[in-house]
Amino acid sequence: MKYCKKCLQPDTRQGIKFNEEGVCYACLYEEEKKNIDWEAREKELKEIAEWAKKTAKGAYHCVIGVSGGKDSTFQAIYVKEKLGLNVLLVNCEPDDMTEIGRYNIENLVNKGFDIIKMRPNPQITRKLIKRSLFTYGNIMKPTEYPLWASAYIIADKFDIPLIIQGENIALTLGVTNLGLGNDGNALNVNEGNTLAGGNASDWIDEDINLNQLYMYQFPDKKRLMAKGIKAIFLQYYTREWSQVYNADFSIARGLIGRATESLYDLGRYRRYSSLDSNIHIVNQMLKYYKLGFGFATDEACYDIREGRISREEAIWLVNEYDGKCGEKYIKEFCDYIDIAVDEFWKVVDKFVNKELFKKDENGKWIPKFKVGENM
Repeated sequence: MKYCKKCLQPDTRQGIKFNEEGVCYACLYEEEKKNIDWEAREKELKEIAEWAKKTAKGAYHCVIGVSGGKDSTFQAIYVKEKLGLNVLLVNCEPDDMTEIGRYNIENLVNKGFDIIKMRPNPQITRKLIKRSLFTYGNIMKPTEYPLWASAYIIADKFDIPLIIQGENIALTLGVTNLGLGNDGNALNVNEGNTLAGGNASDWIDEDINLNQLYMYQFPDKKRLMAKGIKAIFLQYYTREWSQVYNADFSIARGLIGRATESLYDLGRYRRYSSLDSNIHIVNQMLKYYKLGFGFATDEACYDIREGRISREEAIWLVNEYDGKCGEKYIKEFCDYIDIAVDEFWKVVDKFVNKELFKKDENGKWIPKFKVGENM
């Protein structure tokens, strides 16, 4: 495993690429941002907004998929207040919606928005999450399909001309093989994350047919383009966008985080991410055992690039929190998919990267690697 020389991005992330000096593309983009003509980009964004107002056939100018978290709260309020668009929010509700998540969605809607809430059949969701654990060692994979498809489905059905997404991970994470492009076009968003161009048919089996997976299917892109529907990444056009800025912006407008929970249980050192579901916390631990990094690494990389902490400070934070997950979240997840905790750990054992981890005398997986040092 090799690390970026500037941040702590490891080469185990799918699609990551370093330059000849060993610097990841996300760090290179952070440098490029200093030379971006943000006034020109803001002008382009306003032109897109005016186009949406003139093109809209109904009441709504754009669709934004929201969880009520820091990023989607920033998106929705920025687009409403700064661009003057009439926004239709779409919330694809997770099966294990937290009370914090419910509060934050209501807080956002009460800022003056219409919303459509979608929730895939919970019996099917549970089956798919269980299957995904045993097949991929990734319990979020099936939930990504309706999460990302929902805004596009609604835009298609209501003929709303514009879909506004948050960040383009090709830029902010530096991944290069996902077909997203290094621009503001978000029409190919389903090529990113864990979807990799997947379709609802990926989840068909003897018990689940395609008609039961409607919410898991992205609309046909050719049809969207024929209708003139556009999708953009707001992060590409806005100088303000960052994890910390979005959190501060949203907290000032009523967002609440996981204030009473241990950071060691959360596996991260900030309290304002993944607020609507606890499954993500378990999945980040799984990612850690598979790839050698979890969510604390992602947080640290953002902070290094944006000048909030040094690489040395980040190494301490990653060593302290990365890969951690509270037993209560693991037990909660096992009860949700109806397996014993012992069985869960047996599945985890199969997916642990044995090149990166070894078992200690107590049978616990510990890293062979040192954070920030190539091996």
